[in-house]
Amino acid sequence: METSDNMNAAKSAKSAETAKTAITANTAETTESTETTKSTETTDKTTLKSITEAIPNQFGKNPERILQFGEGNFLRAFVDWMVELSNRKGLLNSSIVIVQPIENGLADIINEQNGQYTLVMSGLENGEPKREIMQLSSVSRCLNPYRDWEDYINIAENPDLQFVVSNTTEAGIAYSEGDQLTDKPASSFPAKVTQFLHHRFQHFQGDPTKGLIFLPVELIDDNGHHLREIVTRYAKEWNLGDDFLNWLANANEFTSTLVDRIVTGRPQNQQELEEELGYQDKLIVTSEVFNLWVIEGSERAQSLFPVAETEANVIWTQDVKPYKLRKVRILNGGHTGTVLAGIVGGHEIVREMCNDPIYAAYFNKLMFEEIIPTIDLPRAEIEQFANDVLDRFRNPYINHKLLDISLNSISKYNARVLPSLLDSIEANGKVPEALSFSLAALIRFYLGREINGQYEGTRDDGTHYPIHDTEEVIQFFAELSKADSTAGVAEKTLAKAAFWSNRDLTEVPGLPQAVEQHLNSIMTNGVNETLKGIVTK
Repeated sequence: METSDNMNAAKSAKSAETAKTAITANTAETTESTETTKSTETTDKTTLKSITEAIPNQFGKNPERILQFGEGNFLRAFVDWMVELSNRKGLLNSSIVIVQPIENGLADIINEQNGQYTLVMSGLENGEPKREIMQLSSVSRCLNPYRDWEDYINIAENPDLQFVVSNTTEAGIAYSEGDQLTDKPASSFPAKVTQFLHHRFQHFQGDPTKGLIFLPVELIDDNGHHLREIVTRYAKEWNLGDDFLNWLANANEFTSTLVDRIVTGRPQNQQELEEELGYQDKLIVTSEVFNLWVIEGSERAQSLFPVAETEANVIWTQDVKPYKLRKVRILNGGHTGTVLAGIVGGHEIVREMCNDPIYAAYFNKLMFEEIIPTIDLPRAEIEQFANDVLDRFRNPYINHKLLDISLNSISKYNARVLPSLLDSIEANGKVPEALSFSLAALIRFYLGREINGQYEGTRDDGTHYPIHDTEEVIQFFAELSKADSTAGVAEKTLAKAAFWSNRDLTEVPGLPQAVEQHLNSIMTNGVNETLKGIVTK
């Protein structure tokens, strides 16, 4: 998903009654009672204990089998949570040693709290509100290699170490010219990995059993493949020798992964939440309930890292690409295919839009009748994912603004929705109604004018909204909007090959006519009335 506002826990009595709240202590056996929580609600914050005083540290002393590059919210609310689940089930017996990937970060705070922190997960599960609070303690410590280089590099000498997890942003898995083996540390993440692996290779004298399994979660395609390529490039440039290159290639496994969970970070109501918990926590992190980790890896890696045997949603596969396609077309495509119509029709928040019966019916038609049939995965599996997506869109704890999702929608539509539209036409020999409407809604959304220096569109109710895209896109639609009528607007937009991966969409049989018809109806009757006609057929 795109960026989200901070999660707002339901405060009304009704929400409190319906939310399923499990406050789980950081032990495998015990659970904090709701009575204990209630007794702390009126406690003055100055009297609250720290989390380290209030909650026992169950797993921080486990063997450090996992090295984690990145101490940010996502890893702590996703991978570290899954490790915690595995530890509680007795599957992993591991702690996580974190490496701060940049010079300034959270290392000092993490160490101050002995690696302990609270995760608050809120959302819908099978249509029902759910809120779960967990205290996690599977992090042993966090190192800053810019300050504690020797401590960092010496982790490579740990015989228990088996896994490397990373989230260094999409730009993190990249080559940086000038990095050297002797840097303390090198600037780029792959160069740091090369330094680390070379030290491990030397310490264990090339022992093939001391290779590591890499589980990168950076949001780029084939993340593991790219990481391995760049590490190998550094190894060759630094003349580390054929023996090391062979050990790098044969003793280590670089998996490629796909991750999906909205992590909204620090809660807005932190003081209120701390009073509920009865302790102070500088590292509280919030997320949705939904989670998905698809890992393209070996059976050996799966057996050694058994997170799939917990309640976490983990899929091991030989090919991550179909799951990437599923996410892009259903989750991301579901956003881009609906929110532009929702904005023009007067909606502000994703949840609000999806609770509108007309838009809910539109989403179902778009998804189940037109998009899902274009994806080559088991039908039941895809439909479950689509239902999960609808639960996520309706999450009562997240105010996800439609306008936030609308940024740069031309490129998003081209990547997320257009392939489903074209595949549907090719498979069925006819233009799908909901998908072609989504293209007409996109055009309607972009038709606007400059108001006080800002290019804005106009909703059907006459109010305005900002439109943000590249200068080329804005200028194109600003020029189209000057016409006295919308005649030819659809055709001109479809013919703009630069928007559609250099393809002229007027050459797709039936598409210009279908989009023009929808656009005419939208301009005449409004988005909502046009949608009613589509979903009631």
